[in-house]
Amino acid sequence: MDLSVIVVNWNTKKLLEDCLRSIFKFTKDVTFEVIVVDNGSKDGSQAIVKKKFPQVKLIPNKDNRGFAKANNQGIKTAKGKYILLLNSDTYLIENSFKKLVKKADEVDDLGVLGPLLLNEDRSIQQSVGFFPDLPQIFWWMTFVDDLPGGTVLKPYHVDHDYFYKSEHEVDWVTGAAFLIPKKVVDEVGLLDEKIFMYGEDFEWCFRIKTAGVKVYFSPVAKIVHLGGGSVNKIRTNAFVGEFRGLEYFYKKYKGNISLQILRFLLKMGTLFRIAAFAIFGRIKTAKSYVEVLKMAG
Repeated sequence: MDLSVIVVNWNTKKLLEDCLRSIFKFTKDVTFEVIVVDNGSKDGSQAIVKKKFPQVKLIPNKDNRGFAKANNQGIKTAKGKYILLLNSDTYLIENSFKKLVKKADEVDDLGVLGPLLLNEDRSIQQSVGFFPDLPQIFWWMTFVDDLPGGTVLKPYHVDHDYFYKSEHEVDWVTGAAFLIPKKVVDEVGLLDEKIFMYGEDFEWCFRIKTAGVKVYFSPVAKIVHLGGGSVNKIRTNAFVGEFRGLEYFYKKYKGNISLQILRFLLKMGTLFRIAAFAIFGRIKTAKSYVEVLKMAG
């Protein structure tokens, strides 16, 4: 089998249905399976899968086990040469899986392949970056890497559309659409289950790159991802989750001095962002960062 597609779901019945329908509508000329791991949804998600998509393998959990643990459940049952982690809030608009598998076969020493993610309006969505070393954290929190030419700084989040119009080796790709050869999983291990959500993708990519294989981005295949598609969406929990993911990464790999510097940069950067967003009239976003400051401690 070419591909195992793993979709983790938690109370996103309509999104999940749209995602699965698009998969079976557009996917051709590639052998694949779809595994849905449901984290104890109460909205009828499991019933929809059983009724409308009997060809899907459903793994029902009684509670929300988080992104990493649920994906690992799917990976352990996967039979494909490649494994694709796919968010439930994504959908296909073309035969993306065939293109991804073809590209994966072409890249020597492939560790991870990320496709081009699009917002609902088909604009480019940032989805890759470089490892969050201390300089990258500073550039990110102060918006320096958003300036023209910011990609030369190897930013933690690449937010320049031109970057996404060609193929690149990067340090990490988002877990929203994350293709990895099964043999690489066997070598480096599963997702770190100590991370409930946020940060598990770049932590896994760190181990994968350390193993000597490539983390690769290619716009050859397009997938629409609804998450993060609106600049008006206030995602306080996501901000806090990312900060905590960074702290965990530094505790695991960087040592205490670097961890303390990271915490300082995140706190000062958050204060800077509160002031910047308030000055430019984005009051809701500024208030969101005030909440981040409170929640993150």
